Amino acid sequence: MTTEFVVRLIGMAILGIIGGYLGANLGRLAGLPEDYYAALVGLVGAMMGLALTPLFTTQPMRSLRTVLAKVPAQTLAAGLLGLVTGLIIAALLSFPISLLPEPFGQILPFLGVLIFSYLGVAVFVMRQADIFSVSHILPGKAASEESPEAGGSRTILLDTSVIIDGRIADIAQTGFLSGTLLIPRFVLNELQYIADSPDSLRRQRGRRGMEVLSRLQKDTIVPVRISDIDVEGVRDVDDKLVILARQLRCPILTNDYNLNRIAELQGVAVLNVNELANAVKLVLLPGETLDVNIIQEGRESGQGVGYLDDGTMVVVEDGRDRLHSTTMVTVTKVLQTAAGRMIFAKIETRTES
Repeated sequence: MTTEFVVRLIGMAILGIIGGYLGANLGRLAGLPEDYYAALVGLVGAMMGLALTPLFTTQPMRSLRTVLAKVPAQTLAAGLLGLVTGLIIAALLSFPISLLPEPFGQILPFLGVLIFSYLGVAVFVMRQADIFSVSHILPGKAASEESPEAGGSRTILLDTSVIIDGRIADIAQTGFLSGTLLIPRFVLNELQYIADSPDSLRRQRGRRGMEVLSRLQKDTIVPVRISDIDVEGVRDVDDKLVILARQLRCPILTNDYNLNRIAELQGVAVLNVNELANAVKLVLLPGETLDVNIIQEGRESGQGVGYLDDGTMVVVEDGRDRLHSTTMVTVTKVLQTAAGRMIFAKIETRTES
């Protein structure tokens, strides 16, 4: 028996009783049989209570829970503290204000409660960062407790896409990530759903993600924790991750462009694996030489195309005749595009096959 069904029954009983009472009074005033009108109006009230009670009880509460789930815990605490402070100030001022002549002595205390409550919540929410930062400088605070992201205490949320990508295992093995990698249960469920997909490509990607997750738990030096923490009232995994990151005040590790943009718009820190890969690519300047294995023809006539170890494309002028051979080339231009870095080069006189 669900809560909504119980509320419907209670509403049906209450409105049925009220309807029966009103029906009896109407029948008495009209000089008609009271029992008939009491039963008729009571039945109408019971039906209205059964149908309309959730609109005023469970549905507003469910909407309120959804809204509160999206608000960071620090904001809720600041708002509650501001409300209490505003009520205390209003209580202290209500007595002298109540001594004013009527009608001011009766109206102004009530208005003071509303105004100071609103001001308290508004001010404390706006200055929440400054208010909670005071706790970091209180005497007796250990240095390791001054920041939730200090040292190894930082939590990093993992997205499904970054687990499937696989590079996270190598990055974690290097020791560049500090803190604990947190994988919510709903991310693990999505990964399992992909691994069980009837599509062969999605199934292979999901199974690779499972293997990467197993490697993260066994071989890396970074702690990995799977948590049952969830966000109620939200179904989309990306929305859950953003809300959870705001509540925990931690970054999201991903390579999903859409999730990256949504998280940044909501003020959530993002660690993007693709941006890291672009940042650590080899930096070459015009005039430098390198060896490239030309593996295919380019778009323009006579061009050859090769790739560096990090995936950077190298377009070689007159490289068509050197297909499937390692050639020493000189960099002529480096172009940064939305898809990544492209290098244009020409063949050196010395070659190595």
